[in-house]
Amino acid sequence: MRDIESAQDKSGLAYDVFNGDADGICALHQLRLVYPLTATLITGVKRDIRLLERVQASYGDQITVLDISLDANIAALNRHLDAGASILYFDHHTAKEARPHAHLKLFLDEAPDVCTSILVSRYIGDRHFAWAIAAAFGDNLVDVAQSMCQQSGLSQQQGEQLQMLGKLLNYNGYGEKIEDLHIHPAALYRALQPFVDPFEFIAESSEFTLLRKAYAADLACVSELRPERESKTAAMYVLPDEPWALRMSGVLANMLKQQSRDKSFAVLSTKAEGGFIVSIRSAAPEHCPASTFCSGFATGGGRQSAGGINHLADTDLEDFAQRFFAYF
Repeated sequence: MRDIESAQDKSGLAYDVFNGDADGICALHQLRLVYPLTATLITGVKRDIRLLERVQASYGDQITVLDISLDANIAALNRHLDAGASILYFDHHTAKEARPHAHLKLFLDEAPDVCTSILVSRYIGDRHFAWAIAAAFGDNLVDVAQSMCQQSGLSQQQGEQLQMLGKLLNYNGYGEKIEDLHIHPAALYRALQPFVDPFEFIAESSEFTLLRKAYAADLACVSELRPERESKTAAMYVLPDEPWALRMSGVLANMLKQQSRDKSFAVLSTKAEGGFIVSIRSAAPEHCPASTFCSGFATGGGRQSAGGINHLADTDLEDFAQRFFAYF
């Protein structure tokens, strides 16, 4: 782990590049609790994954990347490596373009029962395991997270608290643009920084209270939703052009998946300028990976159990529906 410990001794700059959802935020928080580092934060809404393009790296710079697709960032990644930057990369999304490099340390795992925070937790010897549990809950790895709770000897109440924390951190990341979110992901990460114990964050943080109230208000809006189309094995929901719909798209997809584990789901959120943002959840990630289906669209990608499409044109809706129900 010398690469982290020595980062501030180098003459270059440091960048922490992370997804703005529960997994990305909790992964970075765990890492910096063990290896504090003053770094420029690069993040955005959950769907904003080409974050490495925002970095202008030079020789000796240290870049830590958490929970964003390597394949979607391969051009920028190669550019930074060519410039002489050192890169530490943790992720659980599809990484077909991954290649060895002397200045690149990769920790990748595409297994459906792993998230980036779990990879970071392993890297630091599970020293802040409760934050990894919250992230796993937020990433909809509910069975995995519950098993981790049992492993840690947590009570049912503590498990439920971590589940709500993960859900709220993840909920805050959904939106088409930063203005759709309640809290900027960088500000939310900074709010976590003083707290080693997630239960203290839950008890004392004004950010947690704000997100809990906002989530309850948005949740009430989805209670009457019905599927646009449905089969025995899959269902497709189309949400209206409302701010709450963008914030709840991923949450709704996760909720539906937990309620009907034998079904796959597509949740489409209408974009203000036209088209849709799509969230996909697969009931059989090993046989019908969401990432494979989503990668068939220009702005799609993800992991085996969950994927998304950042823009689906209105004119492609019928084609999408046919392909979705044929695949799942």
